[in-house]
Amino acid sequence: MNDFDGLAALVTGGASGIGLATARYLADRGARVACLDLTVAGLPEPLVGVVADVADDESVRSAVATAVERLGGLDILVNNAGIGASGTVETNPDDEWRSVFEVNVLGIVRVTRAALPHLRASSRAVVVNISSIAAHTGIPDRALYSASKGAVQSLTAAMAADHVREGIRVCSVAPGTVDTPWVRRLLDRAADPVAELAALQERQPTGRLVRPDEVAAAIGYLASPLAGATTGTVLAVDGGMHALRLRGPS
Repeated sequence: MNDFDGLAALVTGGASGIGLATARYLADRGARVACLDLTVAGLPEPLVGVVADVADDESVRSAVATAVERLGGLDILVNNAGIGASGTVETNPDDEWRSVFEVNVLGIVRVTRAALPHLRASSRAVVVNISSIAAHTGIPDRALYSASKGAVQSLTAAMAADHVREGIRVCSVAPGTVDTPWVRRLLDRAADPVAELAALQERQPTGRLVRPDEVAAAIGYLASPLAGATTGTVLAVDGGMHALRLRGPS
């Protein structure tokens, strides 16, 4: 359980949900881990909390520099910070489109750009971007969110091609519907939370929501030196949504 011994990792959106599960996973296996988030109060030891807004370049550059200084370098970057949106192309105003892309796409650009000089100094450098099942499967009422995550998936492939000869691997994890605080808030706002939860569970062939620790384990695999020959890969952790087409109950 010490495959990350001596490595330094930075996780954006690391104070809750998938980000926190990932930070804990890496720390438990020997990594020094910093979490970037809008608020970092209450992070468990030994995680290092650094306040940052990925929608603001100055904030990102300062936070990455602080994190690298506190960690003593950087080997692993997990671009997890993101926001959601519901609606069709008719219902989300332009300002919301800009806001979601600022975080979900340009946030990855800003953090990676600030991290690259430090990653180039590592012999085991890797970037893992968090995409979504929505990047390649049509999900109702998620036009804006899907478009942003589709951009993340394309960006991952381009980054992998750009940096492979520098020794920097770039991969992506595409989760299904994960049992996170954000999803629970969506359920709370639903007209019938119980029915909505049942619908979310039913659309995944496994019949349940994905757990944050399951996504963290996939991120951990891609980030591990044991995956040194893996780059440009999208790893689905979606209960089979992207590939399985089950028959109805017999």
